[in-house]
Amino acid sequence: MSSPSNRGVVFKGPGKVAIENIAFPELALGNRKCHHGVILKVITTNICGSDQHMVRGRTTAPEGLVLGHEITGVIVETGRDVEFLKVGDVCSVPFNIACGRCRNCKSGLTGICLNVNPARPGAAYGYVDMGGWVGGQAEYVMVPYADFNLLKFPDADQAMEKIRDLTLLSDIFPTGFHGCVTAGVGPGSTVYIAGAGPVGLAAAASAHLLGAACVIVGDMIDDRLAQARSFGCETIDLKKDMPMEDQLEAILNDREVDCFVDCVGFEAHGCGCNHNHEAPATVLNSAMQVTRAGGSIGIPGLYVTEDPGAVDDAAKVGALSMRFGLGWAKSHSFHTGQCPVMKYHRNLMQAILFEKIDIAKAVNVQMINLDQAPQGYADFDGGAAKKFVIDPHGSVAA
Repeated sequence: MSSPSNRGVVFKGPGKVAIENIAFPELALGNRKCHHGVILKVITTNICGSDQHMVRGRTTAPEGLVLGHEITGVIVETGRDVEFLKVGDVCSVPFNIACGRCRNCKSGLTGICLNVNPARPGAAYGYVDMGGWVGGQAEYVMVPYADFNLLKFPDADQAMEKIRDLTLLSDIFPTGFHGCVTAGVGPGSTVYIAGAGPVGLAAAASAHLLGAACVIVGDMIDDRLAQARSFGCETIDLKKDMPMEDQLEAILNDREVDCFVDCVGFEAHGCGCNHNHEAPATVLNSAMQVTRAGGSIGIPGLYVTEDPGAVDDAAKVGALSMRFGLGWAKSHSFHTGQCPVMKYHRNLMQAILFEKIDIAKAVNVQMINLDQAPQGYADFDGGAAKKFVIDPHGSVAA
């Protein structure tokens, strides 16, 4: 019997993605069987801001890479050694691929698993330098170490009713939440979120969930700032030629915040009259400037070791001009790296299922089909205040 067909979103070079026929996944790792894996029929798969870095040509991603690491699906086949999952289970897939066996996984550091990427710690589906795993912006995908990696939803029908929210558990919601946790957000905190893209909006919603007193979101795109205001955030427009401290003071009566979350990363731009020019360290320098002494800075925004499109030779290898002495003098704590999704996803699932947060509304989820993915990438790159979620099989009710 021949395998079903499969289609996916394929990177075709800077600025280009295409929908192509791709191989149907097998329960295999190279030449050996993957008995601990499952094959998922993808229900939803999201376009991530970090996918955009590759599509813009700002990484060394090879042409032909099948994109996508934010995956939710239903199991259609299980390997021999899968014990606790079965065909028909609806599951969220953490974007981190983790073995569950190495010292880092056993410590909960699943974002830097030591066994799933021969080049460096940590792996992800469909991402540059992250182990060569096939991405999940597709109709079907293989997930290894399934018993360890997958989060099974308690009830499949309930999951489909809440799928617009639950699809965000694979990356964006835990990543925004992780940024806030590492920045020390708690009851009564004042919080600044740099960037009102989907992760920034998820971080802002997470800050509310954690009890922050005031959440301020900064961006340069009016629609994104309006989206942040729609669920109770204060905003500052970074296009204004006005010091950030002055804008914060107008809101807080204070020129510093308790907690700072960088949801921008390495493609940052300057503020005010310099907002059209890249300045890759500007958010990090702003963080040290406006975070109170002893405060924490969470950095879920992506920084890379190779950026072929960087503004200078130093930035091309991830060397940024930071005023680190200021952060040292103020005793700041810096928290970097990928979110260990499994640390958070079960509790965040419960917050969704028991309606403690409306995360899909906060990030403005827009459902599209697989053939609309290239336009979704273009709209996202143009600054749309939306989180594009691909529904490959038309599974989600309109």
